[in-house]
Amino acid sequence: MQRSGWWGGAAMLLVGSWAFGAAAQEDVLPAVTVTASKVVQSEEEVPSSLAVVWGATLADGGASRVEDLARQAPGLSFQPFGQSGTALPVMRGLTSGATAFSSSVLMLIDGVPVVTGQGFDHDLLGVERVEVLRGPQSTLYGRNAEAGVISLHTRPPDEAPYAELESVFGSRDLRALRLDAAQALVPERLYLGVSGEARQQDGYVENLAQDGAADDRQRWSGRLALHWLPAQGTELTLRHGQRHYRDGAAPWGPAARDSRHVDSVDPGRNRSSGQDLSLDIRHALAPQLTLRAITARRETRDRVAQETDLTPAQRFGVERDQNFTTLSQELRLEHQGDAGSSWVLGLYGDRDDHRLQFEQRNPMGAQRNRALLEGENLALFGQWTLPLGERWRLTPGLRLEQSRVALTPQGAERRSERWRDVTSQLALQYRLGDDDWLYGRYAEGFRAGGFNAFSPASDYPSYAPEEVASYELGIKGTALSQRLRYGVASYWMSIDDMQVQQVLQPGSVLISNAAAARSRGVELDLDYLLGGHWTLQAGLALNRTRFREFEDLSGDHAGNRNPFAPDISGRLGLRYDSPQDWYAQANLSGMGKTYLDASNRNRRSGHALLDLAVGYRHGPWSLGTYVNNVADRRFDAVGLLNGSVREYSPPREIGLRVGVSL
Repeated sequence: MQRSGWWGGAAMLLVGSWAFGAAAQEDVLPAVTVTASKVVQSEEEVPSSLAVVWGATLADGGASRVEDLARQAPGLSFQPFGQSGTALPVMRGLTSGATAFSSSVLMLIDGVPVVTGQGFDHDLLGVERVEVLRGPQSTLYGRNAEAGVISLHTRPPDEAPYAELESVFGSRDLRALRLDAAQALVPERLYLGVSGEARQQDGYVENLAQDGAADDRQRWSGRLALHWLPAQGTELTLRHGQRHYRDGAAPWGPAARDSRHVDSVDPGRNRSSGQDLSLDIRHALAPQLTLRAITARRETRDRVAQETDLTPAQRFGVERDQNFTTLSQELRLEHQGDAGSSWVLGLYGDRDDHRLQFEQRNPMGAQRNRALLEGENLALFGQWTLPLGERWRLTPGLRLEQSRVALTPQGAERRSERWRDVTSQLALQYRLGDDDWLYGRYAEGFRAGGFNAFSPASDYPSYAPEEVASYELGIKGTALSQRLRYGVASYWMSIDDMQVQQVLQPGSVLISNAAAARSRGVELDLDYLLGGHWTLQAGLALNRTRFREFEDLSGDHAGNRNPFAPDISGRLGLRYDSPQDWYAQANLSGMGKTYLDASNRNRRSGHALLDLAVGYRHGPWSLGTYVNNVADRRFDAVGLLNGSVREYSPPREIGLRVGVSL
């Protein structure tokens, strides 16, 4: 990390915040209500590390993809990948393999689970808030929540009609049109919500062979929501969404070339798409008891062709045409009692039907793999928050889950594995004051095992489930007459059978189990209302994840870092909201270096990024501008795909937003 840029910028913001704080008024921070534990709670009552990112902050800063959350939520990062529509999250040192088809961090979009890296995306349009819950959450959320949960909550259509249309123009001929609208079709009964975006932008990697950019981007997305209140205490929400990508190649180049230039007649393309359909039903059985059912179908088509040497010779390349389909059903009872008591009891099941088709090209010819990957999961879970007197609370939880994975390669015998997992958690809280809580938490997490569908070995070897045991101690609450909200957590995690993905050569990937690893760290979140309409937000995440035992054909990796897991990440944000309807915000974010392989030979450098935004609202009109990566910092990932590829980092971006409320 460039220490002078990071700490110098932090010092400037802190000095500014101190000066404005001297004129602080007796305002208070608004209360924050979350549903991280599947019941309604204040942020301070959740016995786990939690960061909340507001949709307005994301929109004003020009955020338009899930990866942008990493600049707002320390402790969350994403692996270098470069393909639109696929994101591989990293949290608390735990990573996700692109060929495991099972993420270590679960994303929920209005309660609908996203369980694979393929399709792990959202345009962030119409998002009210994002809850980033750190640490194992498998008791409530299952196999894909061993490292944490990202829960997106979009604006629901209701009695208040709205229609917002926005145009965005910016660097590299960026053009986007965004719409978010809702209207009552039948007052007090039926509401319609519509949102969508058309977006295109030129790339930043010049292709010398074609005298143009290799990595142009186009995306179309849209969502429809019907909210129906058929009777008192009953509501149904039907949602449908689609997303389509028409991109050029990934922003890759040869590892030795740092000039953002490639030389290829056909560097690649991305024609991926996806759609989802869900029905969310809530029914009040009693004043404090609710029945909730979420039924969903999510489909992603991964269609990518990518050259991996990016030279005129075109010797190496990969091509994928894959379809991922997940059906999920959750049925649960939620009880919200008095004095902080609550409980959740539920059933969850899902089914994966993934059709895999992969081709690898090298000087010896082409190797093609086709397979059908099936999975089934069934779980019974429960969690109970029990007050013990006026100050103590106890929250036990338990989940019983059975998983089955089957791989049927073309021309080979079907292989199947079945696992049973029991995950538990126990949290003890002590109330220090009105809003201050000290807590200790033990939690277990797991990620299901699977098969190496793209391994060069003919027997498609399996890998075992990854299991985590976590111990966390934290304190959170408010101070300074409720102008400061804080959260501090320290944790220690033991990881058994850690799943580690290694690229043997471009197109040949092997996931194997490390014997053991350890992860420990500290997380800090602060919101401070300085007064005079100024707000300061800060966060810091320290993590140390190391292999305790891990040896494979490339050597002994004991003591090495888990790939893609930085040791430090943080942010410092300052925002001003004027009574005259204008705003200004600055966000300084950064993270330490990350290694790209288990041998810790290849890496992405540490970096600090400064983002600025300012805007004005007058009547129905709004005008805003943003500059991301103001200093134009470079943080290329050098040595992807076993050292052969460099992923170029994006340059400075300037954008202009023009909006109208209809």
